[in-house]
Amino acid sequence: MDSLWHDIDALLMPTAPTIYRLSEVLAEPIVLNSRLGLYTQFANLLDMSAVAVPAGFRENATGFGVSLIGPAWTDRPLIELAQRLEPGLPLGRPALDETPRTQTVKLAVVGAHLAGMPLHWQLTSRGARLSARTSTAPLYRLYAMRDQTPPKPALVHVGPGGGSIEVEVYELELGAFGSFVAEVPAPLAIGTVVLADDTSVRGFVAEPRATEGARDITSAGGWRAYLSPSCEVAHP
Repeated sequence: MDSLWHDIDALLMPTAPTIYRLSEVLAEPIVLNSRLGLYTQFANLLDMSAVAVPAGFRENATGFGVSLIGPAWTDRPLIELAQRLEPGLPLGRPALDETPRTQTVKLAVVGAHLAGMPLHWQLTSRGARLSARTSTAPLYRLYAMRDQTPPKPALVHVGPGGGSIEVEVYELELGAFGSFVAEVPAPLAIGTVVLADDTSVRGFVAEPRATEGARDITSAGGWRAYLSPSCEVAHP
């Protein structure tokens, strides 16, 4: 690598291979953040200097940039090179996007609507988009209700002393959310669910009668874990 710098002043690389939506990064933070460093993370590992320069916009109006990379302690020459490069780059602003935004609602699901579960199609058929895989604040108890087809859990808010329960958060357009809510059967309901980061979204909750004859499975940590063959709560 040292011999390379005898022939060139700097490497010019894309700063990032693409741009992701915030919801996509929240759903897969480690994988997607690693991909964002595809062209530049080697600079830290090899003790190189680097400076990022804006380089215009993609066709979808998201920003694009390049990075100038050189040996260690070449920060000042790289900055001077970037200053020479920047005036020739297409940095005009894209046209303001005035497209009307569709109102959406975030919905936390806890049981049969989780990915891979029997009722997940009720979300995908409405164009629901995964926003996050997370858990509730430690304020809930989870029960396996009796006489449900397919089997379903009941999430009940109990306050301090409750447990954190696995949930998936989906984003639906307002009309799709309304049609979904209309199909939720009692004793389940759609209410407010507090997530682990203390934010609140709409989500599945249950009436008190849902716990009659039900089994407390809070210690499993979630419906998917409860259904696992190795779960001691499901198989004492």
